[in-house]
Amino acid sequence: MAAPADVIKKVEAGFDKLQKAPADKCSSLLKKHLTKEVLDACKDKKTKLGATLQDVIQSGVANLDSGVGVYAPDAEAYTLFAPLFNPLIQEYHNGFAADAKQPPKDLGEEKVSELVDLDPEGAFINSTRIRCGRSLQGYPFNPCLSLHNYIEMESKVKKILTELKDEELAGTYYPLKGMTKDVQAALIKDHFLFKEGDRFLKEANACRFWPQGRGIYHNKAKTFLVWVNEEDHLRIISMQNGGNVGAVLARLIKGVKAIEEKAPFSRDERLGYLTFCPTNLGTTVRASVHVKLPKISAKQDFKTVCDELKLQIRGIHGEHSDSAGGVYDISNKARLGLTEYEAVKQMYDGVKKLIELEKAAA
Repeated sequence: MAAPADVIKKVEAGFDKLQKAPADKCSSLLKKHLTKEVLDACKDKKTKLGATLQDVIQSGVANLDSGVGVYAPDAEAYTLFAPLFNPLIQEYHNGFAADAKQPPKDLGEEKVSELVDLDPEGAFINSTRIRCGRSLQGYPFNPCLSLHNYIEMESKVKKILTELKDEELAGTYYPLKGMTKDVQAALIKDHFLFKEGDRFLKEANACRFWPQGRGIYHNKAKTFLVWVNEEDHLRIISMQNGGNVGAVLARLIKGVKAIEEKAPFSRDERLGYLTFCPTNLGTTVRASVHVKLPKISAKQDFKTVCDELKLQIRGIHGEHSDSAGGVYDISNKARLGLTEYEAVKQMYDGVKKLIELEKAAA
């Protein structure tokens, strides 16, 4: 299937805009990897669901300050536009080469008992959280979803969630559409409510028909949470206060399996679980703790130490925020090329080491 001529024109104009942008204004992975050869190989192609290279690059062209700059409009885009996605994925995901394969799924059910509480005294870790992104089989990603798709997906997932019998998972579904001010205020207070996408997602056509088809589910204890049709079809989250990583992972596994039994997920032989953003492939697992490390975080080499332990550090209010009182959000860096359990274990081992360093610091 070929892309229409007017779309090819837009793609070429986008390429020119990226090329002309000065390096201090645009240093995205899109600009680096969308060479003339890649452009010519991909510009006239179209997926079975009708997505083109324009859908892939439009956010990065509109937002020259993007770090990555591409999104996948559907699962097929990852293979059809591989000349762009493969080198970009290889650079972002620590050298995951075009012939590399994601290992088989291993959530670690048999091994959760190995993840004993990292901080039984409660001196360092405020909270632990593990989340993964999932896409439902048979549906495209945001730019190709119709209003009917959004509503149909929401009703499928809502039915599964509201019928959960397990005491630890049972809870309430809150649709964004028609949400009362009281419910909204309660969800904001718990930091559960997601807002309409930022400018990067808007330009990627990820926010159409908002707030229809979107919603939030949480259990009674507020330790199991599902976001429906935010950036991905599903964001499944398990969390609790303290450092009991094993308990958090066990709950996540239970929730993921309960949903997957009724609604199969989209998984690729090579790239593992597929989502809208190529930074979140493979396991899609982000395991994190909010941890107090006032002594070692004040040292010059803190970031280097975290890099060596394969950890990502953020301020506690998300990606671009500063730390408050030596408290950091620390997570596994790798998502692709290792199993789900290994991704969690990477965070676990790294944070264990950081706590040892903090205890020993003068």
